[in-house]
Amino acid sequence: MIKLLVLDVDGCLTDGSIVYSENGDEIKHFNVKDGLAITSWIRLGNEVAIITGRKSGIVSKRAKELGVQHLFQGIKNKDVILKDLLASLSLESSQVAAIGDDLNDFKMLQSVAQSFTPQNGVTEIKEIVDTILSKNGGDGAVREMVDILIASNGQKKEFMALWI
Repeated sequence: MIKLLVLDVDGCLTDGSIVYSENGDEIKHFNVKDGLAITSWIRLGNEVAIITGRKSGIVSKRAKELGVQHLFQGIKNKDVILKDLLASLSLESSQVAAIGDDLNDFKMLQSVAQSFTPQNGVTEIKEIVDTILSKNGGDGAVREMVDILIASNGQKKEFMALWI
């Protein structure tokens, strides 16, 4: 059973665009369907971690808004951080699913039980993951992944009960 969901940000939770305002403020677009899936996953008693290569106050704000307790930014070796997180949560890699879209996610994706990439993930990642999603990053790919995991965990009825 998957207990921990690990998310990359740029290209997975967003479309990968980084927009700067004239004042230098960074702007990112997040999909609300992904947000509902993440908060539901947490409400079902599961864990979520964001491990991203960039640092952004916007990501901190979004993580807090969604209730994500494990946020790691500016990370070069995502697999090392994941290994440490698993030890602190007393989890095994067999209990982890992750989504990534580019080469900096490669080792992390290889170290988990279930690996995903958005439809627009790079070729090298598509070649190693378990599932290539039908949605692009920032367009509901995380929601699609969570739906798959909820079904495989046998939590669909509990998920639906959260909302209807």
